[in-house]
Amino acid sequence: MGTLPVIVGVDGSPDSERALRWAADAARERSAPLQVVHVWPYATAERAAAGEQGGDPVLADLRDRPFLAELPEVAFRGLSGLADTELPALGAEGQLLVLGSRGRGGFASLLLGSNGLACAARSACPVVVVPRPDRAGAERGPDGELVPPAVRQVTLGVDASSDEPAAIGFAFAEAARRGARLQVVSGYTWPMLLPPAFEYAAVYESTQQEYEDALGLQLVDALAPHRVRYPGVEVAVQLRAGDAAGQLVAASAGSDLVVVARHRRRLPIGPRLGSVAHAVLLHAICPIAVVPETRDENGPAESGGAEGDASEGAAGE
Repeated sequence: MGTLPVIVGVDGSPDSERALRWAADAARERSAPLQVVHVWPYATAERAAAGEQGGDPVLADLRDRPFLAELPEVAFRGLSGLADTELPALGAEGQLLVLGSRGRGGFASLLLGSNGLACAARSACPVVVVPRPDRAGAERGPDGELVPPAVRQVTLGVDASSDEPAAIGFAFAEAARRGARLQVVSGYTWPMLLPPAFEYAAVYESTQQEYEDALGLQLVDALAPHRVRYPGVEVAVQLRAGDAAGQLVAASAGSDLVVVARHRRRLPIGPRLGSVAHAVLLHAICPIAVVPETRDENGPAESGGAEGDASEGAAGE
């Protein structure tokens, strides 16, 4: 099987243009094909197919971008249907799905559009959402775009008490590709919240430091195989009590990318985003990658087993 493409959804908006630039860089770093997709919400299948041949004004406007000419393989694809259905389904065909935080539709004041939420919650491959540069705390240059950090850094949010090999592996691979430092951020809740029936459980006999030390050992074990696989990646670990989402949003100001796992629990109606992943998508300054739990970073989704519960305060949601 050949290298899976990096897929980017576009709609002619400035947000999708930013996503296209980010996706082009990602495809170049991976030596992967780039697939540029526009979903026609009210078009027939024939019209969408004709758009691939130059009849789609959104795709036609992007074909002559100089940064696309530098890539070895770029395909333009028109689809007919609803974007929040068609785009998540593309995750089964690519190694990465990239979107802007907002498109042309909906309310301009929203921080994240419905398509980004749908893809982050349901795509079989990792989803990267590229935010607008006007989020609070963002440093912008004379052109109004986000100023990259002086030191390259990938930030990984991980739940120290749970196993998240896909998100951890994705973050290490990204840091290695970029020659970046990997900042691992893990938050936890203290005191632990237990039902009244367990009010006097033995856990309270432990001190906070003992609890943090135990989590630290679990985190060391979770990171160990990835450190061996990527020995050139500098790793710094931040494990502290407090709001995990807030810690990740703060770290995003000095990062090229924030990586979070999607979630471990599923509602009867299907998968959803955890509270931390949702908050980071809404407020992080830099691009955010949401990684499915059973995804190999360079291949199609693997079949997953039973998904256990995770704490709402964990950074890996």
